Amino acid sequence: MRRLFQFLFLLGLAYLAWHEYGQPLPSSGAPVAADQAIATAFENQVGDLQVEGSGTVERILADDNRGSRHQRFILRLQTGQSILVAHNIDLAPRVAGLRKGDTVSFFGEYEWNPKGGTIHWTHRDPRGRHVAGWLRHNGKTYQ
Repeated sequence: MRRLFQFLFLLGLAYLAWHEYGQPLPSSGAPVAADQAIATAFENQVGDLQVEGSGTVERILADDNRGSRHQRFILRLQTGQSILVAHNIDLAPRVAGLRKGDTVSFFGEYEWNPKGGTIHWTHRDPRGRHVAGWLRHNGKTYQ
């Protein structure tokens, strides 16, 4: 029940941002509204939230090679929040030529954690049970 309330709250917030500022809802790519939805999810410790947005690469981390391999990097959103991107490179190509300061757009699942959260599911689900995500860098889409 709590998650339903949180989801409805986030949906209402996105609607208010769209209505007030004339911007599309976050699912259609509005970075400011999407950043605010992620900030609200972080504040309320909500996860399992499908989000779309973009940020600036702040730090490139070593790959996580335990289990499924993941390319990892930190993005800074326009709100100032930082998020970890964990991109499964067993299921999708590695983002090529990634450098600090680059802009990366994303569509994936936000998971809360005390450090700002994680974006994952930035690829297709081979079983077809999860919404397909993606990353976009320098005009190329990785999924």
